[in-house]
Amino acid sequence: MGLFGKKTKSSRAERRAQAKALKSKARLEAKLAAKNADRDAKRLVKTASKSERKALKTDLQRSKIIAKAQGKADATNLKIAETKARAAVDGKLLSEARLKRYVSTARLLAPVVVPIVYRAAQAGRNQLDAAKASRLGVPVDEVAAFAGYGGGLSARVVTARRSLDQLAATHPDAETKSFTTAVAQRLDDLATAITASESMPPARRRPAHQAIARELDGIDADLLNRLGVSS
Repeated sequence: MGLFGKKTKSSRAERRAQAKALKSKARLEAKLAAKNADRDAKRLVKTASKSERKALKTDLQRSKIIAKAQGKADATNLKIAETKARAAVDGKLLSEARLKRYVSTARLLAPVVVPIVYRAAQAGRNQLDAAKASRLGVPVDEVAAFAGYGGGLSARVVTARRSLDQLAATHPDAETKSFTTAVAQRLDDLATAITASESMPPARRRPAHQAIARELDGIDADLLNRLGVSS
């Protein structure tokens, strides 16, 4: 009788240890996920422009308020789940699978706020992408292609190429073809210059970008003139 009693106590102790280990792991995973989400959000704020940063901070603050309210409700559910797990540990009919199921429920409830923060960060990222796309004059799904210091200039080159293609399609005469060929070559040269300027120190990169921008201004003016638009 004493032998069985000792074995039962040992089994319960092992189950308690398993429950404690699983809960500790769940809390650590939730903490790391929250830390990563917060880091991503801070990175977004850091890389945004002044107006975009203000809008992003407002969205994040609103999301934190929502997360706090949601967290109160989920804290209650988490407490219930943990209580069930502890009660189950003391039960005679508890299997290891049931124990893991109870603790898994607690683990799923614990990081419930993390997805909210993640969604807020993602919404902020989308908002920044939309603002950047509007500023660059390109579709949102192309924003990632224009990273770096010369991203805005690269976007202008792409836009000029598209306008050039439209001009060539609507004006197939020899003179226009000669013009579009020359401008296309110049745009290739400017794209190469933009890429080269990425590795320059700021003191050299700024005047290089200004020179490229002036050339693009001239190309844009020529394109508009040939398309019958006065600038």
